[in-house]
Amino acid sequence: MVFNMILTSTLETLYMVFFSTVFSFVIGFPIGILLVITKAGGILEKPKFNKILEVLINTLRSFPFIILMILVFPLSRIIVGTTIGSTAAIVPLSISAAPFVARMIEGALNEVDKGLIEASSSMGADNWTIIFKVMIPETMPHIIHGLTVTVISLVGFSAMAGTIGAGGLGDLAIRFGYQRFKTDIMIYSVVVIIIVVQLIQSLGNYLVYRSKKHR
Repeated sequence: MVFNMILTSTLETLYMVFFSTVFSFVIGFPIGILLVITKAGGILEKPKFNKILEVLINTLRSFPFIILMILVFPLSRIIVGTTIGSTAAIVPLSISAAPFVARMIEGALNEVDKGLIEASSSMGADNWTIIFKVMIPETMPHIIHGLTVTVISLVGFSAMAGTIGAGGLGDLAIRFGYQRFKTDIMIYSVVVIIIVVQLIQSLGNYLVYRSKKHR
């Protein structure tokens, strides 16, 4: 019975982390690009628009996850029809991680040599070509590393989400392990979370290595 509980909770955690990673990347990736190309000296310089993005990202990053999750409850109810369960938790998880993805992409793209961008522009490359053929390929190892950190952070966020009804390993550790004084279940949950994090980090390190080797 304990094994089935651990297995079910692990699958719920992986479900939340996978889809929230996908959605946060879909939201944060273009915002990160915009932060770089619209800044002063960027290839599409728009200082006022850049400032608005900066304020938006900084505001979202200022909210503790638990508070953000509660604030996003109405949106979760609109999108998935409920505020309880793993599917509902994907909404706040995605929103909370998107600003971090944006900043990660911004930091990675800022590492590109400006001379390389200027050379590409002088050869007639348009902005889209510079972004997707020069900037992103040049910083792919940094992007993969940042994505790995984001996924690991989402594992932790999903555990916190479990404390207010999201399910997963966090819910199992708190509701069955802590509140019912079943220390073994709490320990098993923590061990599984550690194993998941280690596997994610190992996969991320491998992909970074392959990316650098490919370059």
